Amino acid sequence: MKIAIAGGHGQIARRLGRLLTARGDRVIGLIRNPAHNEDLVADGVQPVVCDLEAASCDEVADALSGCDAVVFAAGAGPGSGAARKHTVDHQAAVLLTEAALQTGIRRYVMVSTRGAGSPPPAHADEVWAAYVHAKTAADEHLMAQDLDWTVLRPAALTDDPGTGAVRITAERSVGEVTRDDVARVLVALLDTAATAGLVLEVAQGSDPVTGAVAHAASHRTGAAGRG
Repeated sequence: MKIAIAGGHGQIARRLGRLLTARGDRVIGLIRNPAHNEDLVADGVQPVVCDLEAASCDEVADALSGCDAVVFAAGAGPGSGAARKHTVDHQAAVLLTEAALQTGIRRYVMVSTRGAGSPPPAHADEVWAAYVHAKTAADEHLMAQDLDWTVLRPAALTDDPGTGAVRITAERSVGEVTRDDVARVLVALLDTAATAGLVLEVAQGSDPVTGAVAHAASHRTGAAGRG
């Protein structure tokens, strides 16, 4: 399988890229900064410089040529203001969606966030509120398309070593989850076609990743999928 990861130099994206290439998949990483090329090459990932804040849909579609699936793992990142939450976390995700449609790629896995799909709490600061709004808008746009999409909303992310065990539900995630385990879940989602049309929340738990994903796929509900 050939898979494109948007935001290819991100922390989850690099973990995902290494997992996929280690098992023999072809992976391209869409990056904004050419200085990150060497890191991706070291991971076994083919870097493609494509700034999703500036590229046209045609340019992104060209970058995706030959891919079987895309994963949106881009983000404005810590320290960015509310404006970039809109241009990266929302608009770039929409652009990748449109490019996938144009290219004929059906499988699209979205890395979203806890809290998306609901209004941010009243006490949230401006940047967090903008982030939640941006992620919600990106998710909703993707969910309205005729694609085999899956939306994954992780709990609070940590850099602790992964445990290989998670909790996947349709309800809002609470607690934490490691970036290692989110990457493992993304691999399992890409391998599990029956997760298309599901919005899933993931946190640390006691279920092995592959079993948790398989269980989610076999218990489709109106709250979790499009039916």
